[in-house]
Amino acid sequence: MHNAFWDHLKEQLSATPPDFSCALELLKEIKESRLRGEIEEALDTELLKRKAEHGALNVSLLSKYILDMMTLLCAPVRDEAVQNLENITDPVRLLRGIFQVLGLMKMDMVNYTIQSLQPHLQEHSIQHERATFQELLNKQPSLLDHTTKWLTQAAVDLTTPLPICLDISDSTTMACSSPNETVSSPEPLSPTMVLSQGFLNLLLWDPENEEFPETLLMDRTRLRELESQLHRLTLLASVLLVASSFSGSVLFGSPQFVDKLKRITKDLIEEFDSRPEEAMQTVSEQVSQEIHQSLRNMGLAALSSDNTASLIGQLQNIAKKEDCVRSVIDQRIHLFLKCCLVLGVQRSLLDLPGGLTVIEAELAELGQKFVSLTHHNQKVFGPYYTEILKTLIPPAQALETKVESL
Repeated sequence: MHNAFWDHLKEQLSATPPDFSCALELLKEIKESRLRGEIEEALDTELLKRKAEHGALNVSLLSKYILDMMTLLCAPVRDEAVQNLENITDPVRLLRGIFQVLGLMKMDMVNYTIQSLQPHLQEHSIQHERATFQELLNKQPSLLDHTTKWLTQAAVDLTTPLPICLDISDSTTMACSSPNETVSSPEPLSPTMVLSQGFLNLLLWDPENEEFPETLLMDRTRLRELESQLHRLTLLASVLLVASSFSGSVLFGSPQFVDKLKRITKDLIEEFDSRPEEAMQTVSEQVSQEIHQSLRNMGLAALSSDNTASLIGQLQNIAKKEDCVRSVIDQRIHLFLKCCLVLGVQRSLLDLPGGLTVIEAELAELGQKFVSLTHHNQKVFGPYYTEILKTLIPPAQALETKVESL
């Protein structure tokens, strides 16, 4: 339909004498765009119509005026597009190009308006969500029971030491704490610590547990998606960690090799949830084959039969939840996310432990999504969390008193 319209316009302007009826309609539409105030005087349609009737309409002059106004008003990113229009002599192509760029300029204005209004919209959304929840709470005083139980469990988890099953790290440690230390004497609880632990627990939530926190019911689907993303990253990092121990520093130091292993593994673990053992069987075969081929291509010594068997066996073991490599990677990703809540994503990325550096970009994406979700939730329900945490944390231990400001 678009092409038919522009072909029709070309026929009109090529006629003898030229037919300007469609061109005038286009000029009228341009006049009614965001540029209306700036070109009102130049595009007086009645005057232009009279000029056209007397054969005195100068389309080139009008087009130049429009281009000058577009150059003045467009965003810098559109300067080149407008300048390219100045080199077009065919009137149909020129008018078509003007409308294409005007469409982009309109979108620029829409995006700018949305960005300008976003802080106000977010604040309004926070106030609206909180007011709506308060209305429900007034009618159902027990509406925070599951939320209270959720935070209580988080406080209990923080006071229960959990040793790491295997040390696979180098000397690198996380910015918040070492992922290889067995907790011997828990730090005094604070609202930030309890709430962070609570959000992390949501990523391990049992689907059969119906006592999901009331304050997070609207985010339950998003949390499931984050949980699924975390699970895939755990598998990916586990595979790459095992592969690196058999590849050697030269081979695994090649970004092209690592990227290829990542692509292969990402594709194959898509079937993990439905058939974990079969998926890891395929992963082990493909990764082993890729390592052998790459070693051969680089003129390096091939893996022995024993090492090949060990590589395949360790990769297949990742299918088991109790696998030590998988457990350590899972704990470290959770620790990374916990650091993101306390320090922010960028600071948490500065000192990743062994096993996670190869998925830095994926961790950054996951961390940003998780932080955004939790921060919005804290802004909406911060006052309720504060009141609940006051009953869980003795005043002498509380390092902070207000969750809403986190």
